[in-house]
Amino acid sequence: MERRKFLQLAGGAAMACPLPALAQQSANLPLVALIGAGPEQVATARVASLRAGLKQAGLVEGRDYRLTLRFANGDYARLQEHVKELDGSKPRVYVVLGGGVGLTHQLVPNTPLVFTSIAVDPIALGWAESYARPGGMITGNVQNALGGWESVFTKLLGFFKEMVPNLTRLAIIELAENLKLWGDLPQKISGQMGIEISTYPLRTVDDIEDAITAGQRDGVSAFYPSTDARLTPRIPQVVASLAKTGKPSCGPYPGWARAGLLMSYSTDWEDQARRAGGQVAQILRGAKPGDLPIEQADKFTLVINLKTAKALGIAVPASVLALADEMIE
Repeated sequence: MERRKFLQLAGGAAMACPLPALAQQSANLPLVALIGAGPEQVATARVASLRAGLKQAGLVEGRDYRLTLRFANGDYARLQEHVKELDGSKPRVYVVLGGGVGLTHQLVPNTPLVFTSIAVDPIALGWAESYARPGGMITGNVQNALGGWESVFTKLLGFFKEMVPNLTRLAIIELAENLKLWGDLPQKISGQMGIEISTYPLRTVDDIEDAITAGQRDGVSAFYPSTDARLTPRIPQVVASLAKTGKPSCGPYPGWARAGLLMSYSTDWEDQARRAGGQVAQILRGAKPGDLPIEQADKFTLVINLKTAKALGIAVPASVLALADEMIE
């Protein structure tokens, strides 16, 4: 086609569909509102995976739906403000990355919600009736087949103990309000693995330094920081403080190991976000969230920080290295 003719056609197309009309068309698309309790910079890959899941299901952003993002940067009060603000735009469905599911559902109980990568049991918390048929307005995916943290945490400690065979006492640093979600797991793990587990509750995230100091004073042999999204913005600070103790630490998610902890083991967040995109697509097409089964993770990621291992004088066993999905050197 001649260049002049092409430009004439392109110009005619633009005139046929002026910008205000395009904006109006976009505004009429169903809105998908994504809420992240942590900082935006650690959720980039998951947001891309959510979009990929929607695209894989045949939906194109800007043609079939609109996506808006809000991040609380670890501040649940800000998360609440975001949800209230978004509610005015009448989202067709909310997507919650990790923490903040209960709060979001409480604020907008009549709007469909898809959660992803949660480490709690949605049945025990009353969010759903069963995994196969959740009922109500919530569905999503959990971090393991139990819907809780037990199997993942047990596996993590298994790898950690292989790397730190003299591990005798582990300090769990956790937000006080979250300790009830752990239940009797620390005692149960202690009996199974021969590791004494002590918990150090935080009233707020500002208490983290005091908790590390208390663990040092008590002579713990290793640390494990909370999975709570409110600690995510402080990962560099917390990792630096833990490094000063000279003791090994394992983290709940890859970001912790990449920042300097010895290792992490968790589900594959990106894969779960992609699967959440598929569930969102079904809801946009008319499915009820209560009819969509809560999915269980089947991909897990072991990250080992070899630089930290070297600094601690730890020789990582070949058996563990062979299973690592990512090694930081």
